[in-house]
Amino acid sequence: MDSAELARLLTPEALRLLDEVDGSRAVDEVNRLRRAGHRPDLVAAVVSQAALRVRARAKFGPFADRMLFTPAGLEQATRLRVAALHAGRFRDAGLGRVADLGCGIGSDALALSAIDVAVRAVDRDEVTAAVAAYNLSDFPDTTVEVGTAETTPLDGVDGVYLDPARRTGGQAASRRLHDPADWSPSLDFAFALAERMPVGVKLGPGLDRDLIPDSAEAQWVSVDGQLVEMGLWFGPLAREGVRRSALVLTGTGAAELTGPADSPDVGDRPLGGFLYEPDGAVIRARLIGALAERLEAGMVSPSIAYLTSDQLIETPFASAFRILERLPASEQALKKALRERGIGTLEIKKRGIDVDPASLRKRLGLRGERSATVVLTRVAGRHEALLVERPAPADADR
Repeated sequence: MDSAELARLLTPEALRLLDEVDGSRAVDEVNRLRRAGHRPDLVAAVVSQAALRVRARAKFGPFADRMLFTPAGLEQATRLRVAALHAGRFRDAGLGRVADLGCGIGSDALALSAIDVAVRAVDRDEVTAAVAAYNLSDFPDTTVEVGTAETTPLDGVDGVYLDPARRTGGQAASRRLHDPADWSPSLDFAFALAERMPVGVKLGPGLDRDLIPDSAEAQWVSVDGQLVEMGLWFGPLAREGVRRSALVLTGTGAAELTGPADSPDVGDRPLGGFLYEPDGAVIRARLIGALAERLEAGMVSPSIAYLTSDQLIETPFASAFRILERLPASEQALKKALRERGIGTLEIKKRGIDVDPASLRKRLGLRGERSATVVLTRVAGRHEALLVERPAPADADR
């Protein structure tokens, strides 16, 4: 989206049409609006925005239908459910005035404003800042401006939330920046700021862990099994005694595994009746050992992030599988074994083995009416193919 398209969207005519358009039927809506005599450029802007609103419902729920988005801003925006948890940290720390530096389309500022925190939202991109201003227009104590984190005055601010831009500027054709020194602001700037005031920093979950300061609480967050972010929290925004956290959000609630540091891995043990695949947040937080203790489980093999146990214990921190058979690991033997069992649809999970599941599935030439799941991994250092199933929740010990 450029400034001209945004200007078209902000007219009374466009906003009225936007509330009437079904973004899931873009082609039909374009034809309908064109037949009604609306200008082609206006129609294109309205229908494109309506389609973004449909996509945004996964992150913003019904609030998406009253917001504006840019494609890049939507992609990078914090899910509203996660943003509410961010905002809660500032409220619980007693910080009533927060600068959101790198506010994007305003998702975190929206969550802060909703709990009566006064926000100074700043973004370096003019169009993005204008979209944020529209999304935050219901909150008189929140202001939005164009600027950079490095040049924004922080007088009168109790704390700062940073979401460094990790791509080159612009609304399209941007590229990812891998060096934290090239981010806007840089990681060094964020850490220096955290030495003098409460700071929260949103980062990608794959950040080099060696860059995490000892003073920060590092929290990895997954939503419905998808690892979405890592947050660093400093000063009163960090919890006492917590330096590693795995927060798992699902449709049924939230669960968190915490530790004062990385937890030591447990030893490996013989394959039991059940296999556990830890959530990505648990793996990134290096809390597999803490989870293993809860499950009374051991590693299937050193450095392989699968756990095994003789009992099934329900946990939000891992997917559990009942081990049905140990199949031959070689491709030809596995192909034969699957055909003998009439398996035509196969889910392939793998860890510790260099194989592309999609390519392997094609080479197996599956035929049959049954569906199954196979886990390819190392057990006690040897390649294994495990035929597994997801047990019913009622089977778990509580």
